[in-house]
Amino acid sequence: MNPTAKQSQDGGATRREFIKKSTLAAAAAASVTLFKTPVYGQDQAPSANVAGANNRLRVAYIGTGNQGQFHVQNQKDHAAANNIEQVAVCDLSKTRQQQAKDIIGGNNVKLFDNYEDLLAMKDIDAITIATCDHWHCKITLAALDAGKHVYVEKPMTRYLPEAFEVYDKVKATGKTLQVGSQGCSAAAWHKAAELIKGDQIGKVVWAQGYYCRNSKNGEWNLPVPAWVNPQDLSWDKWQLPVHDKQSFNAEAYIRWRKYYPYCSGLLGDLAPHRLLPLMVAAGNPEFPTRVVSLGTKNIHADLTPPGNPERDVPEQVEILAEFPSGMTIVIVVSTVNARSPGFTIYGHKASLEIGSSGERIQLIPEKDWSDDIDLANFDGLTPTESVPEHEKNWFDCIRSGKEPNANIDLAIRAQVVISLAEMSNRLNMMCRWDEKERKVKTMDGKEISPITYGTIEPS
Repeated sequence: MNPTAKQSQDGGATRREFIKKSTLAAAAAASVTLFKTPVYGQDQAPSANVAGANNRLRVAYIGTGNQGQFHVQNQKDHAAANNIEQVAVCDLSKTRQQQAKDIIGGNNVKLFDNYEDLLAMKDIDAITIATCDHWHCKITLAALDAGKHVYVEKPMTRYLPEAFEVYDKVKATGKTLQVGSQGCSAAAWHKAAELIKGDQIGKVVWAQGYYCRNSKNGEWNLPVPAWVNPQDLSWDKWQLPVHDKQSFNAEAYIRWRKYYPYCSGLLGDLAPHRLLPLMVAAGNPEFPTRVVSLGTKNIHADLTPPGNPERDVPEQVEILAEFPSGMTIVIVVSTVNARSPGFTIYGHKASLEIGSSGERIQLIPEKDWSDDIDLANFDGLTPTESVPEHEKNWFDCIRSGKEPNANIDLAIRAQVVISLAEMSNRLNMMCRWDEKERKVKTMDGKEISPITYGTIEPS
């Protein structure tokens, strides 16, 4: 990963290289504290039962749909390298229980309908949670109370009040929590943070990230299998946390990402894959000060071909978030046009262009700073969407007691952005965040209750 730098004919490159090496060395020395940013003056307490480096971790799974089975398969493929044993599975669908067990193999995997029964197993060390979003909070809190380390898929919670419940519980228990935004374990974002810490781009002005897809049949319109029926699935429990309950609906169960009672749509699904890594790259993740978001649904892709119910959630969303440092982040996520401008972090002195898979960075100086900062390329970095790498980071941190790459301090800040973006779009307002009071306010200072189950329709 050696940068290729332009050479000045007047010999200035030698001086610039000395400055660059000095600042990057200082950044590397400081980088160990990048993700130790305290909240309200408190450092995270160490885990009470950190496993030794050679101890085998016993892992269980709650929620084994498509994403859950993906985690089961990845962790099986890397079980020896990570020194883990896959011991139990919980899902409200008997079919999905069995599918996960078949992936793991053997006869010793225990199957559960109720996550409370699984968590009662004393010899389980860690839980991977890949349920629908409306179950993330309840199961995460229960797992932490049971003394388990947690990997929970993004978004960390469905609503903002739940996020602070999880945050406070992690701080109280000292357990290791990793949010499933796997881009946070890509080398490019950490290299970008190192460069920013080393003053290689000056103060950050703004950053942009995109996650754009397209489909003739509409995003998330997955086939509905014949086994999805009341005999296989505990439907009433599946929709237990939501306010707007309905009679059995196989389409909603499989295509839940289309509907507000179960998720925030693109804000919870695709946006975290860009938001969290960009916050990592900024070096010291901050709570936002202001957030505004627009969501549109003008293509009506669900209706082509006819027969699919139309989604509640937007087909395209833009987020603009401002932070105390003055940095702004722009995130655009789309399911109706796949064209993507790319990822860039713009500083006062230079900019960082980051590859679409996080595999490279180009450092581009501004014209007036080209004598002080060299054009440089950093290639061959670990790609951004490596779930196995992200899971390995979680397992390693359980053993070491270090902070994982998508830890609770990063996750709570990102969740505030996501939740305020949903409020902005659905309530047609700009949201201001009061970090000290943990309150959402209008721009004139009026407090607004965060949306949650039953405070807005549908929910």
